[in-house]
Amino acid sequence: MSIPLSGNQIELAHGAYSATIASVGASLRSLTYDGRDLVLPFEADEVRPNYRGVTLAPWPNRIVDGRYTFDGVEQLVPINEHARGNALHGLVAWQDFSVRDRGDDFVELATTVQAQQGYPHRLDLTVLFRLGDEGLYTAVTARNTGANDAPFGTGPHPYLVAGAGHADDWTLTLPAAQVLTVTPDRLVPVSLEDVSTEQAGAFDFRTPRVIGDVFIDHAFTALSRDAGGVASVELLATDGRGVSMRWDTACPWVQVHTADQPDPSQSRLGLAVEPMTCPPAAFNSGTDLIVLQPGESTTAGWTISAI
Repeated sequence: MSIPLSGNQIELAHGAYSATIASVGASLRSLTYDGRDLVLPFEADEVRPNYRGVTLAPWPNRIVDGRYTFDGVEQLVPINEHARGNALHGLVAWQDFSVRDRGDDFVELATTVQAQQGYPHRLDLTVLFRLGDEGLYTAVTARNTGANDAPFGTGPHPYLVAGAGHADDWTLTLPAAQVLTVTPDRLVPVSLEDVSTEQAGAFDFRTPRVIGDVFIDHAFTALSRDAGGVASVELLATDGRGVSMRWDTACPWVQVHTADQPDPSQSRLGLAVEPMTCPPAAFNSGTDLIVLQPGESTTAGWTISAI
């Protein structure tokens, strides 16, 4: 039997939840609750479109010009966002992960980020997907198995789906007080601004409101959290049902994107919500960048639930 283009398929189930994990990129290919999509799915035998559901490592978002300096040495990584001239979403998006352990409601995938030009570090990377009563929990763990310090960041790339309609129709709650402004052409970070004043409050979703025609492809921070340190984004359809995503303090940032595409039939079908351990261009700025010493590991996790 031939292997689908998105890799080996792992089906998970728990109660009303079902998920399909694709081994290429340790990707969340589908997630449903009682048959209702919670993320924008893609086909098994399809080249994954627009990074849907992929694991982002060893950096999330972009490295401007594919160029950064770490430990006094300038490094160049391949540019894969050619229209904007950036290195996007790390090095494992098209890497095939192996199954380390699995059960009916969980799977742990693993791969190695080999030392290479532009990233001369070796990491062991594991991704745990586990369904439970509260939805799908995902945890990414990186361990530095090389001999030198290694820069690292991670995050997921799901497109959340609240229900019928498009992103324009859904109500968003985003508990972020600051937004990272970017240049309109290349999305290069410019400055951190208050959501209440930037673009007349267009990015202020601390009070739930309909997204409408607002274009969002920005990182947010200064997140409000509950007593346990958990931040939560909620997305509701007009019928009151929807989806939420939660994460702890390992991710002080979240990228949100309205999934705008040139083809209107493919545009704004979901809302990308990407908790991140660091902001865009952190390999350039050093902001919240994790530096793993040899033998050291780090973990970040998040949960997607039905509302």
